[in-house]
Amino acid sequence: MPELPEVETARRLIADEALHRRITDVDDSDTFVCRPHSPGELRAALTDRTLTAARRRGKTMWCETSEDGPDLGIHLGMGGRIVVTSGDGRAAEGGGPRRRDAQPHKAEWNRFTLSFADGGNLVLFDKRRLGRVRLNPAIDALGPDAAEVTPAEFRGLITRGSVAVKARLLDQSRIAGVGNLLADEILWQARVHPATRTDTLRPADADRLYRALESALASAIARGGVHTGDVIAARHPGGSCPRCGAEMRHGTVGGRSTWWCSREQAPTTVRYKDLDPERTGCLPARGGGSLPDDEG
Repeated sequence: MPELPEVETARRLIADEALHRRITDVDDSDTFVCRPHSPGELRAALTDRTLTAARRRGKTMWCETSEDGPDLGIHLGMGGRIVVTSGDGRAAEGGGPRRRDAQPHKAEWNRFTLSFADGGNLVLFDKRRLGRVRLNPAIDALGPDAAEVTPAEFRGLITRGSVAVKARLLDQSRIAGVGNLLADEILWQARVHPATRTDTLRPADADRLYRALESALASAIARGGVHTGDVIAARHPGGSCPRCGAEMRHGTVGGRSTWWCSREQAPTTVRYKDLDPERTGCLPARGGGSLPDDEG
């Protein structure tokens, strides 16, 4: 699913290309994507308004509208993209990675459309139909944005409790915006095992994780998404760590498929429930430092 970097590229696109253009029509006929709104409800709320600002917290994106109108929330789903077309037909895209598709474009893949007075439009293109469009999306339950959290805030959030550190990174109520791929990239950059208990993290570990968060976000936004991370291409059976060449290991942490370097991210203090050896073939954690005899 698109993570913070993909959503940020979509937000920037809307901010650059779609603001202050009068909305003359809205296609909200896809009742699944536009649930719980009935057909025509979004059209009635948005017609003759303009988008005045594009906002984001974590993976949640919304647009403010003119004349004290409702906020328009747009969720990209698993692979949705925003396409904004100018009045002269020039199109720009942002959001999930663009993949080659042998199938010809189908009109129904345009799940939601704002038509502008200048002849252009804004479209949520979502082949898999997993995106969502709704008015006034709730954001109160989200933690601070991962791109804006301060070092002190992050240190307090990442070391609290005793869950696996990857599970904490994925908890949107604590830090909003980090998904599965980005979490693996952050932990790999920081050389921290994903199942390390948060209450065992030292201040130096928390600081490395914060620097890795900043670095991974900046790189992914600049390069077009989390799929461009340095370790992402190595997340497969037989993969090798791009930094040291050691075998990449696979397991389930916090209920999510997880990859880590067997040498530089060797486990220190983790628990059976954090890392499932029966499902993944991973060894349970042992105390002490690195585990050179267990690197495979």
